[in-house]
Amino acid sequence: MARFSLSFFLISLSALAALHGTHAVNYIVKNPAVNTPGGTRFKNELGGIIPVDRMSTATNFIWNLFKQTLSPSERKNVQLVTLIVENIGGVAYTSNNEIHFSAQYIQSIQPGMGNLVYEFNGVIFHEMTHVWQWNGNGGAPSGLIEGIADFVRLKAGYAPGHWVKNGEGNRWDQGYDVTARFLDYCESVKTGFVADLNRKMRFGYSVNFFKDITGRTRDQLWRDYKAKFGK
Repeated sequence: MARFSLSFFLISLSALAALHGTHAVNYIVKNPAVNTPGGTRFKNELGGIIPVDRMSTATNFIWNLFKQTLSPSERKNVQLVTLIVENIGGVAYTSNNEIHFSAQYIQSIQPGMGNLVYEFNGVIFHEMTHVWQWNGNGGAPSGLIEGIADFVRLKAGYAPGHWVKNGEGNRWDQGYDVTARFLDYCESVKTGFVADLNRKMRFGYSVNFFKDITGRTRDQLWRDYKAKFGK
């Protein structure tokens, strides 16, 4: 199994974390698909340092967005995140603290989809959100969980051009870009909405969280959102 040698960089990240008084998070990249077209492209165009740097940057961005930078006790105690490039279908998925990235998808990225680094960044911000976010002890709707991950991608500036526009979509929990746009509207109603929602979902989930945070029910927020954009 091919593996990038990142020992010096990992040590540097650990030292930086200690300097700022936060627990160290280590990042490892594995590329067992290195002999496939996508795995080779990943190696040649992204290497080892770029993915590790983006994973670290995403972590800090998510902590800040979730308002957890100064409150480590409110975030997950994750010490190691592993990115594995595999010859699988789809785009990527996260299991516990492992991100599995499709080498086939990497190979398929063409200029019309944005360059490889841009798309990689967007996927990494989405998947790193799954590492750090709370999910209501498994009780939150899957569409909301995916929507929060895409909301982070949106706020990080990596929303691709093919995403739906504001106001589009059939349900608030349709997931991904639809829910991300809706959550962005909720953020305009109450600054810090997503951070507050994530905090509430640490131990469970309730539809009442929306009203607790904004003063409006979830369904009212969805109706107001659709009306604002004439949808």
